Amino acid sequence: MSFEKLGLVPELFTAVDELGYTKATPVQKRVIPLVLEGKDVMATAQTGTGKTAAYALPILQLLNKKEIKEKTKRVVRALVLVPTRELAAQVGKSIEKYGKNFALKSCAVYGGVKFTPQTKKLERGIDILVATPGRLLEHIKQDNLNLSKVEIVVYDESDRILDMGFLEEIVTISKMIPKKRQTLLFSVEQSKAVKRFSELTLIKPIKVVINNQGDLAKKVRQTIYICDQDRKSALLSFMIGSRNWHQVLVFTKTRKSADEVGAYLEESGLKTLILHGDKAHSKRTKALRDFKAGTIRVLVATDIASRGLDIEELPHVINYELPGDAEDYIHRIGRTGRAGSEGEAISLVCKEEKSVLKDIEKLLKYALKVEFFEGFEPKEWIKKEANKHTIKAKIERSQEKRSKTANNVVGMRRKKANDRNAQKKATIKKRKK
Repeated sequence: MSFEKLGLVPELFTAVDELGYTKATPVQKRVIPLVLEGKDVMATAQTGTGKTAAYALPILQLLNKKEIKEKTKRVVRALVLVPTRELAAQVGKSIEKYGKNFALKSCAVYGGVKFTPQTKKLERGIDILVATPGRLLEHIKQDNLNLSKVEIVVYDESDRILDMGFLEEIVTISKMIPKKRQTLLFSVEQSKAVKRFSELTLIKPIKVVINNQGDLAKKVRQTIYICDQDRKSALLSFMIGSRNWHQVLVFTKTRKSADEVGAYLEESGLKTLILHGDKAHSKRTKALRDFKAGTIRVLVATDIASRGLDIEELPHVINYELPGDAEDYIHRIGRTGRAGSEGEAISLVCKEEKSVLKDIEKLLKYALKVEFFEGFEPKEWIKKEANKHTIKAKIERSQEKRSKTANNVVGMRRKKANDRNAQKKATIKKRKK
């Protein structure tokens, strides 16, 4: 379905056409008409399915309908709350591109960067504000803006907002927004926490569910390699180098692991950059820019990059360590195989992570392909295989075989004896008659 048929004005479908958007995605088909009608929406859809355009396009159209006099200072009429800096920057840029044919002003505010430039933008007046909860409250405390005129509020990646512990901030911000408003809530899955969140923020929302995590994850080629923890770095380096991969996103569980793995890969001759919360925003932005441009081969990141990281046709994602939360596995592998392109997700799993692997398979509702990488098999497995070829093992297998054969012979003899006895009894009965 084209964007024009969804009720969007020419200025918008012209803008998306220039961006290469030819057809609306399922979530866009369902959500855009509802938002244009002024409905509250609670939508669930996987990352990479076009959720940003699903709410940004109709919001731009709704706000543009209400003319504002040139001399009147602009106030925030639409607020988009997101969990991370990366997602805030990404959504902010998308809104600018979608609304380039309108006179609407937008701005993204988030931590890790200087406060003053953001303050100046807010002072000039904006219509649409994209913000992380913490930085938004900082600006409110400094009287840089107020939310009393907000008409539409969006909670993007609401499940991640909750995971990062922003519930208290969200409750505080919600009290500053007019009760009479349109509310849109987006998440990857409808967990109990998200449902409770919706009860706080939405009034009888229309629910939209676009495919489940397991179905979407099936589009990504997934492989599990069992190996020892102390050999993961060597296997990772060998795998990338021997297969000549040139754009690989590697996920670690902690910042310390990211630093250690990044340093190992760099020493191995693979051009690598590291992305996590301790890095300055400018360095994080540069790392993403260089990775997208292909000037570095490997980007090692913590889960801060599992959402809000949009890279077209990213071929390989590797889980150096499985995430603590099974749902984050979906977010990680969702960085590849986007927009119908092929993708591969590989996980290096040690003995201690097998319980997490089971949780992931339970979430996916299917078993993942498990293999051993030749030359990097775990010691425990090698020992078992080696034992199969020792003299002692051969004797034991021979004895086991003879024992089975003997049992089979005894069984066959008993069966024959029983058959003979039954035949004799049958013959005696016939004679008596």
